[in-house]
Amino acid sequence: MKTFVCVFVLMITGCSCNDSSGNSIPRPAVVKEDSLNYYPPTPGQITRDQFRFYYRELARYFDSTLLRKGFNGGILIAKDGNVIYEQYAGYADLRSRTPMSDSTMMHIASSGKTFTGMAVLRLAQENLLSLDDQMEKFFPEFPYPGVTVKMLLSHRSGLPNYVYFLPASKWDKKKFATNEDVLNTLYSEKPARLFKPGTRFTYSNTNFVLLALIIEKISGLPYPEFMRSKFFEPLGMKHTYVFTMKDSATATQSYQANGALWQYDCLEGTYGDKNIYTTPEDLLKWDQAFYTDQIINKTMQDSAYTPYSLERPSIHNYGLAWRLLMLPNGKKVIYHNGRWHGFNAAFARLTDEKATIIILGNRYNSRIYTAARHAYDIFGNYLQTRDGDQEENDSNEPVVKKVSHHKSSKHHTRKVKRKR
Repeated sequence: MKTFVCVFVLMITGCSCNDSSGNSIPRPAVVKEDSLNYYPPTPGQITRDQFRFYYRELARYFDSTLLRKGFNGGILIAKDGNVIYEQYAGYADLRSRTPMSDSTMMHIASSGKTFTGMAVLRLAQENLLSLDDQMEKFFPEFPYPGVTVKMLLSHRSGLPNYVYFLPASKWDKKKFATNEDVLNTLYSEKPARLFKPGTRFTYSNTNFVLLALIIEKISGLPYPEFMRSKFFEPLGMKHTYVFTMKDSATATQSYQANGALWQYDCLEGTYGDKNIYTTPEDLLKWDQAFYTDQIINKTMQDSAYTPYSLERPSIHNYGLAWRLLMLPNGKKVIYHNGRWHGFNAAFARLTDEKATIIILGNRYNSRIYTAARHAYDIFGNYLQTRDGDQEENDSNEPVVKKVSHHKSSKHHTRKVKRKR
């Protein structure tokens, strides 16, 4: 990841570079009109001592925990936009023994809901929809009255979860379902709603499948194309895409904890709630974009980071496409984890310290979530030193499968070395 290395060196040596003759070359001013691309914020100042402190703490922590527990994937931790710790372990393909690398694109499961959610808020910011719009505006025959866009974003719609009702319906399990198939099943079979819309929180992947359909209806673009043109390309996320079944032959696959390949199933073809493939480095670009107003403005961001489910006192809450950890000492974690088959994803933003914690894996390992959570305390008092709190369920799986963890003494590890 050469860009971040150069940025760190520039912060240590000053705000200029030298040409081949040794003459000082000032860094060019950033002018927004120069390009259609979004500009990332300039990484914050970090001293050599700060860098070394965080690096040593993170290396000591991950080397003694997750990396000794069969981890297969990538870890990236950043502070003020500077990558402090980055490591890739294991294999992108366990069968061919292809090493995991910084360009290995992995399924981030429900962490991808942040993309869908921010796309919807972008459309609202552009006055192309209202968060108070009801589903009947987009789908006139929608059989569940009273459901708004905001309820979908905050999981307060009461709609049943398609990962349960679709496999239990008349759907042919040999066919890959699409978003339209989920909608049509809601029309034809009308599975019972869980509660009156707006009265409580229940996590349902159906909400974000419908949001992807709304994005398509308003934009006139397929969801994968919309995300590519509006977010991935402008942010320079060159190793990010929305999976469709045409990608099944080339996409990184996932594995059970014992190393067995996790086979595709009939729910593979839906998106909005999942099916974004990316890398830790690209996901950092997504994180950094929220320190500007290029994706959505501050007002919209504030609405996304506001808790909407307050029926029961809890440190856990949900905003608009983001999970929130609201700690009694006033600390807040903005995050979204995910799981799909053998893929596990942890993505957390500590905005007080401008720290980013990203862990992606393609071999089932529930320790990823605990490792990410405990790393918060390296940056601040996030009260995560004990395992008392169970991780929120961000799985797209209809059934959580219990698998045994397989330890291997031949685990491949590659560290990304950085100049300091």
